[in-house]
Amino acid sequence: MRLQARRIAFIAIVFSSIIVYILYTRAKYVTWPEASLSSDSTIHEPPKYSSPETTSESKTPDSGSSTQTSNNEAKLHPDATPTPEPDVPAVTCPTYDEIQYKRKGPLSEGHRKFPYSRPSPECRTFNLPSLEKLIEQMKTIIKDPDLFRLFENSYPNTLDTTIKWRGYANKIDPVTKNKTATDEELTFVITGDINAMWLRDSASQIYSYLPLLEASDNRDSLASLWRGLINLHARYIIISPYCHSFQPPPESGLQIQHNGAYNQNKPIPPYDPKKVFDCKWELDSLASFLQVSSAYYQRTNDLSFFQKYSWIDAVSAAVDAAGAMRLGTYSPEGKVQKSAWSFTGWTNRGSETLTNDGLGNPTKQNGMVRSAFRPSDDACIYQLLVPANMMWAKYLEEASLIMEKLDGPKAKNLTTSMREQAFGIRKAIDRDAITHHRQFGDIYAYEIDELFQGDGEQGGKKIKVDHAKVYNNTRNFVLSQENPYFMQGPSIAAVGGPHLGPGKSWPMAAIVRALTALEIASKAGKGITDVEKEVVEQVMMVLDSTGGTGVIHESVNAWNENDWTRAWFGWANGLFGELVMRISKEDQKGGNAGGGLLGRSWQTDESASGRG
Repeated sequence: MRLQARRIAFIAIVFSSIIVYILYTRAKYVTWPEASLSSDSTIHEPPKYSSPETTSESKTPDSGSSTQTSNNEAKLHPDATPTPEPDVPAVTCPTYDEIQYKRKGPLSEGHRKFPYSRPSPECRTFNLPSLEKLIEQMKTIIKDPDLFRLFENSYPNTLDTTIKWRGYANKIDPVTKNKTATDEELTFVITGDINAMWLRDSASQIYSYLPLLEASDNRDSLASLWRGLINLHARYIIISPYCHSFQPPPESGLQIQHNGAYNQNKPIPPYDPKKVFDCKWELDSLASFLQVSSAYYQRTNDLSFFQKYSWIDAVSAAVDAAGAMRLGTYSPEGKVQKSAWSFTGWTNRGSETLTNDGLGNPTKQNGMVRSAFRPSDDACIYQLLVPANMMWAKYLEEASLIMEKLDGPKAKNLTTSMREQAFGIRKAIDRDAITHHRQFGDIYAYEIDELFQGDGEQGGKKIKVDHAKVYNNTRNFVLSQENPYFMQGPSIAAVGGPHLGPGKSWPMAAIVRALTALEIASKAGKGITDVEKEVVEQVMMVLDSTGGTGVIHESVNAWNENDWTRAWFGWANGLFGELVMRISKEDQKGGNAGGGLLGRSWQTDESASGRG
C-alpha cells in the first residue's frame, strides 16, 4: 500500500495540533478545485523589512512615528485623542495579580469555593454591555455554582484585563514631523501576565466573543475593538512578517518591555526591539491574522474597512513571507539555498533554537510552508508543520473571499496568489503528510521534512483522501497513550508538550477535546447526549484543575492540581467560555434549555468513571 510504504519523517502530535484544529474548523470550509499552481507561483521573493538600522520609532509617541504603508491615506479624525477617555479609570485599580491574591468573595457555594476574580466595572479594560447581559442570562442556565463562577471569571477575562490600550494611529507630516491622530483604530491586547501582544493569542482572545460581534461605528463597540486589533496586526506584519509578538505602538505612550529572556536570540533578518517583543517564525501567527479578519467580515459585511489603511499590504506581506518559506533546503542541483529567515539562540533548552546555524533540519520543497517554531513557541524538528499549514491554507481561502471584492489590480493578483498557495498546500498535505499507524490506521503526521519518500507509485493519479476518517483516526491517536505527550493522572488527563515537559497537561487541550467531540457529533447529525460522557469528563477535569483559583491555567501537573503555570492567561479563559456557550447551544438544540449539562450538578462526576 502507498501509505504503508511511504516513510514519512514523523513526530507525535502534541498540543498545537489539537489547538490548531479548532482554529482550523471555526469558519466555513472553502475549497478551490479549479485552482492550479502556475510556474511562478510556488516561491515568492522574501518581503522587505524594517530593521534596527532603518527605523526611527522610539518608546514614546513624542519621538516616534506610526507605520502607514497603505495606498489609501488615513483620514484625519477631528475628535481623536491618543488615549480615549473611557479607557482611563478615575480610581486607583488593583492589579489582576492583587485581585487573585486577595481571593475576593463571596466564594462560590460549591465545594471548590472559587473566588470572584473580576475587576470592578470602572477598573475593567473594556466594558461590553452585551457581555454583561449574556453573563446574567447564563446565571439562570448554569445551575452549578462552581461552574458558573468559573464561567463568570473566565469568559470576560480578556475584555476585563488585557485590552491594554485603544486609540488611533498617528499621521506624520513628512516636513514638520508633527503627528495628527487619524480615524484608523488601534487595539493593543496583551496575553495576560506577559505584557506584550502575540498575534496568535490576541486573535484567539478576541475571537472568543464572535457571537457578540455586530456591525457598529461606535468607538466603544466590540466591532471597533476588533477593527483596531486587525489594524495593529496589519501594521506589525508589514514591519516584521516573521515575528510573532510585539511591543505597544508608540501612540499608546506605554513603556517598551525589555525581553531579557530572549536578548541572546539572533534572527536573520533582525528586528527592532522597540517594535518587536520576540521574533520566532510561526506560520499560525499569520493564519491567525487572516482568521480574525475573515471572522470580522463574515459577521459585519463591512467590506469598506478592508479597502482602507494597511490590510491589503499586510496580506501581501504575509503571503510573500510564507511563499518565500516554501523553498527547500537544497536546489534540484543539490546547492544549499538561502533561507528567507533563520534563527539562533543562546539557550540551555534544545527547543529554543534551530540546528544547522539557524536553518533548522533540512527540508525538501513540496508546496507546503516551512515553519521554524510551533504555536507553543518550541522549535520544529521537521519544519513542514502540518496543522499550521492546514490552518494557513484554510484562512488563505477564507480571506481571499474578502480580497476578491476589493478594488485594484493588487487585490486581484493577491486573490489568485492566495488561492494558488492554499491549493498547493492542500495537495502536498494529501500527498505527503498522511502516514499509517499500526493501531489507528491512516493519520496525519504532525511534522514532516519530505526527504523520506516511498516508491512514488501514485504517479500522476489524483489522490483521494477520506479527510473525515483520517481526522478521526488522528484524533483517536492524539488522545491515546500511544501519543507520548498525552499526560494522564488523577488531576487531569490531556495533551501536553515539550514546552513544559512530561507530566504537564494543557487545560486548553481538554477544552478543545470537548469542543471537537461536540463538533463531530453535530456533523454526524447526533446530539449532545451521544458525546455526553466525553464532554462531562473534560469539563470536570477543568473544574478540578484550577488549584482553587477559579481561572484557567496554561498547564497543570497531571498528578498535582496545585502545580500549575500562569495565573493570568487570557486565551485559555476565553476558550473555556466558548465551550460553555457551545454546550448551551447543544442543550437548546436537544430541547434541554435550562436543563441538560448546564442544568446538572458538577459537584461530583456522575457520568464519568475516570480520567482519559
